[in-house]
Amino acid sequence: MGTRQQFQDLLSSISGVQKAYFQPPEGYLMKYPCIVYSRDDTYKQFANNNPYIIVYRYLVTAIDRNPDSPIFRALELLPKSTFVRAYAKGDLNHQVFEIYF
Repeated sequence: MGTRQQFQDLLSSISGVQKAYFQPPEGYLMKYPCIVYSRDDTYKQFANNNPYIIVYRYLVTAIDRNPDSPIFRALELLPKSTFVRAYAKGDLNHQVFEIYF
């Protein structure tokens, strides 16, 4: 259970990633290969009617021109990571993951 900044640092440290973007605005010019992510959900456990464990789920999209990017594999190997889907748009390959952090 870490902070969003710690998650940002983790994503930015993946070899080959130019930058990790948190909720970039529409039309923002990004440098590829990159990671785009946003908070997607929250998991809570309660005790005595109060939350005592809160873990955030992020929707993480890796974008690269290389369809076999090692970035995709690095995200797949992160703890609590689940592959959601892959798609191509133009000359860019996207792989989407749900990651609890």
